[in-house]
Amino acid sequence: MSISINNEKTLIERLIQPLLLLFRYQSTSGIIIFLCVAIAMLWANSPWVEFYKQIWETPISFQIGAYSIPESIHTWINDGLMAVFFFSIGLEIKREILGGELSSIKKAMLPISAAIGGMIAPALIFVLINLNSGAISGWGIPVATDIAFSLGVLSLLGNKVPLALKVFLVALAIVDDVGGVLIIALFYTSDIAVIDLFYAVIFFSILVFANYLRVRSVTFYTLVSVGGLWLAFFFSGIHPTIAGILAAFTIPGKVKISDTVFVKNIQNLITRYKNVKRDTTDFVSEEELNILEKIKQEGSDAETPLQKVEYLIKPFVMYIILPLFALANTGIHLHGDFLSILLHPVGMGIGFGLIAGKFVGVVGVSKLMVKLKLAELPKDINWKHIYGVGLLTGIGFTMSLFISELAYSNHEIMLVAKISILITSVLAGLLAWGYLKYFALK
Repeated sequence: MSISINNEKTLIERLIQPLLLLFRYQSTSGIIIFLCVAIAMLWANSPWVEFYKQIWETPISFQIGAYSIPESIHTWINDGLMAVFFFSIGLEIKREILGGELSSIKKAMLPISAAIGGMIAPALIFVLINLNSGAISGWGIPVATDIAFSLGVLSLLGNKVPLALKVFLVALAIVDDVGGVLIIALFYTSDIAVIDLFYAVIFFSILVFANYLRVRSVTFYTLVSVGGLWLAFFFSGIHPTIAGILAAFTIPGKVKISDTVFVKNIQNLITRYKNVKRDTTDFVSEEELNILEKIKQEGSDAETPLQKVEYLIKPFVMYIILPLFALANTGIHLHGDFLSILLHPVGMGIGFGLIAGKFVGVVGVSKLMVKLKLAELPKDINWKHIYGVGLLTGIGFTMSLFISELAYSNHEIMLVAKISILITSVLAGLLAWGYLKYFALK
């Protein structure tokens, strides 16, 4: 029996499968997150509001010997689980740099420049509106784009959306995430404990050296990343979610064996398996079991640890971590003059920043780069599509809420920020959906 393997098809599938998985997980996750937001809002404005608060402030302590970390559930979600979210972002960034839309200057120029424009313009608008408000520290809130919700909106439009447009949005959002991480690291960091930061450097160096030595054990990287790098950042004063990004960059992104070697080895193993003498029981022989284990190892060697880890944690991130974050951070008790909240300088800065600033920054810089012939529109994409993406990037949500938690300690201002983020993100999503459906994708 001959075995026919289409190498070209296998290679194409390997290249696009992570991207297709990303679209599927993130678009579905956006719906679940939206439901969690609705539940949190209803819960926080019900007679059981105090119970809602008590749940997230319940302390949980992890102790090893004399060392103990007692924190609330809310803190464990924002500082612990969200580090895993940032880890998944780091994996996506590295994959795109190694072999995706950010792997060459020609491919990356338009989404990179569009993302930078989409970060600078909203920040400037927020700063101008809040110059004399005493709340200028929230300038980082409107720079972010929520990729889960933005892809969710695109998924509602069905197969009319060009694949190239989704790829462009993903690349732009990934660059946007890089900017968000840098903003958190550089501008939303408390007092730094130098000795703990030194420990973080040591653990990060261990991970980098392991990558250099071609260590492929996921268990090793997990133990050093969580038990060393994350803890060091946690105690250093720099937000521990940064550890997630750094750890992701150290995960190996190369296969151990080539496609050709993999196919040859598998063919040999299958031939050996077919020639093994079998008995009449349902159990496999020791020789068969040995061949099956070798086939598993060959499959592991033919995939990168980066893709393997990304594939494993993606459902956990999209279906558990982000919904939990939404449930814990969007339970806003609405009170006071609602109109005055929306007209507050912080609310206006976020609203105008996310909708007008994002659109002007993304579209304006894209047009400038194309006009200067420094970049070109991807195939099957026109300017109407870019206008729609400009509106989609106004969906801030997850990263915006995260930064608002870091930017403000004043409860009232944080309330204004969160309400503005929620309303603006919904409005941006509706505008983008309506524009794309009735004007761009007819």
